[in-house]
Order: sequence, then C-alpha cells, then structure tokens
Amino acid sequence: MNWDDPTDSPAEERLGGPAEERLVDSVADREDQAVEAALRPKDLDEFIGQEKVREQLDLVLRAARARGATADHVLLSGAPGLGKTTLSMIIAAEMNAPIRITSGPAIQHAGDLAAILSSLQEGEVLFLDEIHRMSRPAEEMLYMAMEDFRVDVIVGKGPGATAIPLELPPFTLVGATTRAGLLPPPLRDRFGFTAHMEFYEPAELERVIHRSAHLLDVEIEADGAAEIAGRSRGTPRIANRLLRRVRDYAQVKADGIITRDIAAAALKVYEVDVRGLDRLDRAVLQALLKLFGGGPVGLSTLAVAVGEERETVEEVAEPFLVREGLLARTPRGRVATPAAWAHLGLTPPRPAATGTGQQDLFGT
Repeated sequence: MNWDDPTDSPAEERLGGPAEERLVDSVADREDQAVEAALRPKDLDEFIGQEKVREQLDLVLRAARARGATADHVLLSGAPGLGKTTLSMIIAAEMNAPIRITSGPAIQHAGDLAAILSSLQEGEVLFLDEIHRMSRPAEEMLYMAMEDFRVDVIVGKGPGATAIPLELPPFTLVGATTRAGLLPPPLRDRFGFTAHMEFYEPAELERVIHRSAHLLDVEIEADGAAEIAGRSRGTPRIANRLLRRVRDYAQVKADGIITRDIAAAALKVYEVDVRGLDRLDRAVLQALLKLFGGGPVGLSTLAVAVGEERETVEEVAEPFLVREGLLARTPRGRVATPAAWAHLGLTPPRPAATGTGQQDLFGT
C-alpha cells in the first residue's frame, strides 16, 4: 500500500519495494480481489487445508444451527492470504445469514462502529478485518456489543452528555488479524472460538492449484502444479497469482498446457526461484553474503546496501527469509545461515586463525 506519490519514492521502486508489485506478496491487490471472488470455495467441504480449523469450526456452526441461535464470535489469526476472509464468508453461508465486511483501520471513531452495529440484521455476520488496528474508543464499545448486544450512544458534550442505551439484534462477529499479539486480552476473551491459520503444505497447495486451474479453464499437469506449489511460500493467494502468470506464459510461449518445464520457465521470467524467493529476497541475501561475509550486520546497514528503506527489509523481506531458515536475527545483527550460502551457490568464508587459535585483529 502506498501513501505517497510513487514518483516521490524512487527508493521504494527498486528491488521489489512496496511501490513495485511483488509477485510473491501475500497481500491482495485489485486483480487478486477480483479473481478470488470467483475462486473462493462456498462451503467448508470445498475449503482446502486447515483441517483442524475446519473440523472445529464445523462443530461450532452445526451446534449453533441445531440450537437455532447465532454462532459464537470467531477470531481468525494468521498471515495474509491463508483464507481468513474466505472462512468468514463460509461462516455466513453455513449460517444462511448475510455478511457485512469492514476493517479496523476504517473504524476510527466509536460513532463509526455504532452506525454499523445499529444497522445489523438479526443473525448477520460482521467481518472485521485487521481488527487489531481499530481505534481504542471503538474497541471499548465493541466489548459491550459482543457480550450484551448493546451499545451506549453518547448524546451531547461535557456535563450535559447523556448515554442512551441501544439494543442490538444478536449477530456474529468474525475478527481477522495478522498480529494476534496486539489484541488486548479483554477483546480476545470475548471471542467464543479462536483459530490460528497455518501455512499450507505443498501437497495442499497442489490441490488448491488444480481446483483453481479447473475454475479458470486452464489445463495443468500434476508436475506443473507441483512446481508452482513449491514456489508459493505456503500461501494459497500466492499460488493462485503464480498460476495466472504461468497460464499467461503457457498461452503465449507454448500450447497452453502447464507442465513442469513451462512452469519453471515462466517463473524464471518473473524472477521467482525454486524456494519462492524473488528479486528483493535475493538482493538482501546477496548483500549479506557478498558484502558482509554472512554477518552479523545491522539492519540499517543491510537496508542501505540493498538501496531500500529499513522498514521494507524488516517487514517485507525478512519474515519469509527467517521462516525459510535462510537468515537469523541475533542481538548483534542479521546473520546468514548455511542454507543461505547453499541456496545462492556460494561457499562460506573460513575465518583465518593465528597460532593461538584466535582470529587475528586484521584477519591475517
């Protein structure tokens, strides 16, 4: 997301920064949102992966339907692109209820939340994305709404202000967050069901890719799906995005059928390697290995070396590199792991030693 004019941020346009579209970005862009609407499963039986979450959620929804009551409030946490929005829509569909979608950053005042809550229908599902970014006044109003289905609307200002209680119809709140640790305990405790979404295994992503290819009317072979799945960072959204780019390549450069060779050639064009690293990821590793001998090196120094902002390296590139075991964060700085040297085909330097077995001050 850009808050500044891209022409004023040349640093962000290099090496896959936020101003440049990254094919392996787990955050949905406009094209993703349009395509995902057509690819989303409509019920829990169609939803692939997250087996434990699906089983637990199915019990919650079946019990609510049997009682003829609204479902408990649901909190879904996990990285972007794992299916939190899709599950919220499935919850509404399983409960045969309408759904209203909004986000935490859009609710900056308690009055914004009161307007939404007061217009809900009985049994309606309210999906609140990035719930941890909601303002504190709205958050405190939500406590009462979730627990007692009531809010107090303040009329007037100063000593003459009056609180008018407003009864709400029973509803189900589905909150989604990428940073569950930022949720205050009073809010987290008011959810009847909480679930953490895990990254997908390659075999699960292969099933996602085959399903999406069928819906997109794309012919894909099993080894082609496996090749795409292996580079998708464990995220269905990225898998679907890579599938669309490989489809384009297959239609232009081949006969339209996605095989392993076609998928590998297409993703080489788009600079996504066999482990899912893109140009920015490799730039960070190359600077760490070639310029700083594998570290340790400070984050700011590393960011300058790759021509990026500190926040870009820390928030965009590092999480995946750490999860893949290619980079480690230490008190002294960032350090490359042996896997990073092997992935880039480089040999780690051997520290020179003196006769006492300690490294000389000047490395001789």
